[in-house]
Amino acid sequence: MPDKFNLQSPPFDRLSPAQQQQLLSALDVAYFRSRDTLLRCGESGQYLHILIKGVVEERSEDGQEIFAHYASEDIFDVRSLLEGTVKHQYVALEDTLVYQLPKSVFVDFYHQNGEFAAYFDSNLSTRQALLENAQQQQNLAEFILTKVDRAIYHPPLIVTPAQTIADVTKLLKNNNSDAALVQLPENDARLTQTTHAHPYAIVTRTDMLHAVTLDAQPVNTPVGQIATFPVLHVNDGEFLFNAMVMMIRNRIKRIMVCDGNQAVGMLDMTQILSTFSTHSHVLTLSIARASSIEELTIASNQQHKLVENLVSNGIRTRFMMELIAAVNEQIIEKAFELTVPPVMQQQCCLLVLGSEGRGEQILKTDQDNALIIKDDTDWPDCQRVMDKLTHTLLQLGYPVCPGKVMVNNPQWVKTQKGWQASLSQWVEQAKPEQIMNIAIMADAQAVAGNRALLNPIRQHLSELMADQELILSAFTRPALNFSLPLTLFGNVKSSKSGLDIKQGGIFPIVHGIRALSLEYRIAEQNTFKRIETLTQKHVLEQQTADNLSEALKLFFKLRLRQQLEQPERHNHLDMKSLDSTERDLLRHSLHIVKKFKQWLSYHYQIRE
Repeated sequence: MPDKFNLQSPPFDRLSPAQQQQLLSALDVAYFRSRDTLLRCGESGQYLHILIKGVVEERSEDGQEIFAHYASEDIFDVRSLLEGTVKHQYVALEDTLVYQLPKSVFVDFYHQNGEFAAYFDSNLSTRQALLENAQQQQNLAEFILTKVDRAIYHPPLIVTPAQTIADVTKLLKNNNSDAALVQLPENDARLTQTTHAHPYAIVTRTDMLHAVTLDAQPVNTPVGQIATFPVLHVNDGEFLFNAMVMMIRNRIKRIMVCDGNQAVGMLDMTQILSTFSTHSHVLTLSIARASSIEELTIASNQQHKLVENLVSNGIRTRFMMELIAAVNEQIIEKAFELTVPPVMQQQCCLLVLGSEGRGEQILKTDQDNALIIKDDTDWPDCQRVMDKLTHTLLQLGYPVCPGKVMVNNPQWVKTQKGWQASLSQWVEQAKPEQIMNIAIMADAQAVAGNRALLNPIRQHLSELMADQELILSAFTRPALNFSLPLTLFGNVKSSKSGLDIKQGGIFPIVHGIRALSLEYRIAEQNTFKRIETLTQKHVLEQQTADNLSEALKLFFKLRLRQQLEQPERHNHLDMKSLDSTERDLLRHSLHIVKKFKQWLSYHYQIRE
């Protein structure tokens, strides 16, 4: 009889005392090794499974579609017990322990206890609907690759700043529109104060209604006084996806379309939806609309297919990075909103770190995150909430971090002052562990909550590291530690397990550029953008910058293709899978890394 089974967790808290005793007597414990199959498609369900430890993945029979991940105290597969047949495969992703409740006992409880049955009925119906919706999702790439053009947006209604609220209201009504652009003169103070802004403001029906009813403005007030500036915009010919993400991120319903500096249209969310009305779901809209973890999981699980579609369509690797970074940000932000109590969401800030923070991850990787809590905030329930958030992200397909750099680890949850003190301590000690912690925080990106909380911490790190030659020398050394996979004669060298492209190519560039960015106080997180800024500051020569960017893109591209074809190899490239041209490009790119490492050694006076 298990003595640690949690009888207070739903739905087992709905059983009578006698039924709870019967449950404990009937439970058995089973152990499965990593990659063992717990349930196979088509077989009859014999047990209700309650996870003790480990992770189980529910996937389609062919392994091409992932439906859910289960962790501690999660329950599966109720449907097979009620319907008779297992619909999907259930596979252990790591060594796993589960409680097994025999089908006969579960079915008795189900028929004898209405509250117990209601729990599963409601969850089953919701889950079934979600799974059916997931199977209907198709043609996401078609949406992602669609561009903004005149067939989608409508011509803008443009007015002058001097036109009154009354006049513009009539114009909007006559043109069946709810917003107008206000053409600003060249000498408008707003244009002189904001560089590179387009010469337009925007006024909506809501703006004018609030001005008249709430602010007691007369109807002859010039709209230039109440219009919003600057106006968010996309360029004609940009990807429609960018427009949609911008609207979602900024919580706005419409966006200006420009050709150069001239406004040529207005695009609103309803036009985007109507453009794709034949599709059952659009990924980012599914994320934005998700009201439960189950709905968010369905949307999150479409990312892998989206990447495959983009790769098959020949989309550039860097574009995919930007796209998936935006999608990941939306997923993680929504998970935060569904997990953290609303009253606390502006009292803290969720950070993503590492490649996620740099926006350089295409396929989902380990959770690397941290939390900033506003100073003097009392949050006794923080640990429990962060445990739940980590578990939620695991459900969404983000594996736990082996190094425990996650919000469920108190070492990565601190107040603003706490983070500043830790950074000061790490820089002062500058030992290998502290150096890697600094590197992790240097890539931090705020994705949810009160994002402004990161600013003083980022500024503090910048001040600590700028122009600190000795510290930067120690910080840069890890970029030089891994040997290059090149032979004495300059050819590519690989072991039986393949060529480790992360150690041999990606890490030296990423970490070396990160060190230079800290030295020169560059605020960018993305490695490509850091390279561009270092070039503008004349730290890197243009040819060196171009070579580094091209080499890094090749490394990412080769790794991504292999991760899709041979996911078990991860960072180790199978040289036999590369054609002669790719091998030649790889060799050339590794020589670029070799030269960059030599340059770093000279720049930071590092002697081997």
